[in-house]
Amino acid sequence: MPTVHDLDTPSILIDAARAEANIARAQAHADKNGLKLRPHIKTHKLPYWAKKQVAAGAVGITCQKIGEAEVMADAGLADIFLPYNILGRAKLERLLALHRRVTLSVTADSTATLEGLAASFADGGHPLPVLVECDTGMGRCGVQTADEAVALARQIDRAGGLTFGGLMTYPAAGRAAEAEAWLAGARQALVASGLACERISSGGTPDMWRSSEASVVTEYRPGTYIYLDRYQVAKGVGTLDDCALTVLATVVSHPTPARAILDSGSKALSSDTLGLPEFGELLGMPGARVTGLSEEHGTVTLANGASLRIGERVRVVPDHCCVVTNLFDQVHLIDGDKVLETLPVVARGRMG
Repeated sequence: MPTVHDLDTPSILIDAARAEANIARAQAHADKNGLKLRPHIKTHKLPYWAKKQVAAGAVGITCQKIGEAEVMADAGLADIFLPYNILGRAKLERLLALHRRVTLSVTADSTATLEGLAASFADGGHPLPVLVECDTGMGRCGVQTADEAVALARQIDRAGGLTFGGLMTYPAAGRAAEAEAWLAGARQALVASGLACERISSGGTPDMWRSSEASVVTEYRPGTYIYLDRYQVAKGVGTLDDCALTVLATVVSHPTPARAILDSGSKALSSDTLGLPEFGELLGMPGARVTGLSEEHGTVTLANGASLRIGERVRVVPDHCCVVTNLFDQVHLIDGDKVLETLPVVARGRMG
């Protein structure tokens, strides 16, 4: 059996036991609080893990792109949510083909998006569920008021090939209470207008752990929870010992006692810090932080007299694992130093 010492660098390592434990912990929390779990595959982009998540109890999966959903459907995943405004003839044709293969639902936040969906989906016997996306504080997509949500839901309800599927949001981190109040008001407005709202879908790994049975949210779409990263650790979701994804890198230079250089720059670790002051940290070396990136160089700042050897291999916990996954063609599942399996990241870089 190959080991991590046989791998070239940079490489992604996935501690299989840690990922499995993270899946089980989140599913147990969802079950305890009466939530349906619909994991977002953007973090791993692998049918291997999507199937594990469904086997653990998830009701289905979430994809952000039609291309990701097509890959998952090809692999046998049968219940897929696409919380994204789908526009344009080519995408709508692919969406219709996907709807004929799997249980599919999507979102919309405008009349323009709904007009395209209504023109493409005309089968009243097999309507496409459309959820209204709501801006509950994130400041991205979504209707701005409960009245707008009701108006859009009515438009969906009138379209012969569509059916109103509920409400969806991606709340701002740390503002779950604000999102809860927004969604509760919108649901009340919908009921008052004669529209049932049985599904309310929310996302974001950190705030999932603050959910409870009293929430109006019925479904949660966590993504990063399966691997975790430095951002999630900073938010208190877990510890470095819970992080399943690391980047295996080689020390290629040690110009000063306090500075070493890795063969992993922005094209391996990503420059997306999610607001953290560094780009990653080295496992097993307290105080060793990746403090600078160029495309193929990662600058490590060492503390407390620590040093590295040129040629030494290290494992870096990145700030944002989802982006890192998208930078590699394959990942290596490991158990200790043993490489259990190497998997192609098949949903990476898919069109649409």
